[in-house]
Amino acid sequence: MTILPLTYLGHTDYFAALLGDECVIDLGEHYVKQSYRNRCEILSAGGVVPLTVNVVKGGSLRKQPMRDMRIDYSKRWQHQQWMAIVSAYRSAPFFDHYADRFEPFFGQRYEFLADLNTALLETLLPLLGATRPLRFSDTYLIPAEGDRDLRGAFEPLHRAPDGTLLSGTAAYEPYDQVFADRFPFAPCLSVLDLLFCEGPAAGDLLRRHTLR
Repeated sequence: MTILPLTYLGHTDYFAALLGDECVIDLGEHYVKQSYRNRCEILSAGGVVPLTVNVVKGGSLRKQPMRDMRIDYSKRWQHQQWMAIVSAYRSAPFFDHYADRFEPFFGQRYEFLADLNTALLETLLPLLGATRPLRFSDTYLIPAEGDRDLRGAFEPLHRAPDGTLLSGTAAYEPYDQVFADRFPFAPCLSVLDLLFCEGPAAGDLLRRHTLR
């Protein structure tokens, strides 16, 4: 079994792991600042940019379980993020096909980060052809023998100079990204990048990714 964190619009390595193995998502782990639990990365006309969900910063974030993290709406991050996504992907082949599925998330308010991330995950997985039901744990999971613990694997600070994740898989199958004429292929972006660029083929590409 693979143990995963709950991420925000997770990147392609994360979804490759989720589609490739029996997984459980740990909601009892401590929230980690500056991680993919509340951020993702997309490819814009200016390069790779992060999109961050603001969270309430009361108390010690290091000691708060992921399931208890609340979202801070004091700034207009939702509007800013959706405008960034539209600007980056409006010319992508499948943006118009999927945009209506995601735009509502940038107007609706969720109290908890886990609820937002879960709702996005439940929207994304059918589009990627996933068939396994999601499994969650509300209490911190202690890995058993044979388990693969990836809770600390997918972090922005764990990137190599070429953009790959140091603890992720080493080989990537490139696909045509929107700004391929000005940037080299950027791996490990939010799965939105893959979905908007490849459409129904995105799930098959992720499954091939797990075999590498």
